[in-house]
Amino acid sequence: MTALSVNVNKIATLRNARGGNVPDLLKCSLDIERFGSQGITIHPRPDERHIRYQDARDLKKVIQTELNIEGNPNEKFIALVDEVQPAQVTLVPDAVDAITSNAGWDTIKNEAYLTKIVKHFKDQGIRTSIFVDPSIEMIEGAAKTGVDRIELYTEAYAQQYPINKESAVAPYIEAAQKALDLGLGINAGHDLSLENMRYFKDNVPGLLEVSIGHALISESLYMGLENVVNMYKSRLTD
Repeated sequence: MTALSVNVNKIATLRNARGGNVPDLLKCSLDIERFGSQGITIHPRPDERHIRYQDARDLKKVIQTELNIEGNPNEKFIALVDEVQPAQVTLVPDAVDAITSNAGWDTIKNEAYLTKIVKHFKDQGIRTSIFVDPSIEMIEGAAKTGVDRIELYTEAYAQQYPINKESAVAPYIEAAQKALDLGLGINAGHDLSLENMRYFKDNVPGLLEVSIGHALISESLYMGLENVVNMYKSRLTD
């Protein structure tokens, strides 16, 4: 079964818009777990415009499923992960001013740097994942760092899916097979939705986990959080 990890950044964005604690990020995360999610993902950024660093500390104390912390491994991020000790850390090369993640790592250019970071986290028993485009070269580069998993960046799939879903998924099938051949676990995320999730899951081999935030929270405005979490679970298990 492919695990569902729900990214709660958008809940934090809504909370921060008014400066209080409504909606309550911890309560929402616990509800999401109760509704059946197998994990909670957060992506704190240096300006803390949505997830605050304290949110990571607070979530680790209460959630019962896996906590996945994503981000660019600058000094502050590394210190946070060292302190919180999540089940998984996902390394994402987002710029400080990026609205959202928009590219995977160049694992060839950054091999030495990523190898050092991966070892740092793995030595603590934290599962590590590297965010990559569906590129054979980049996946081969990721494998050389000693990482446990890759997370396939799926924006291109989501954009092309309405036009030609077979063409959209083809690079991801090839990339996933290469990752499996190299002994890497496979995660995926970015712009996956109720519309395109099932086809991706049914066609991409070895998919262990998807991380979904923006679409899931947006869809929940129409259909309710509990209902939407279970709709994703159905697409991932049927």
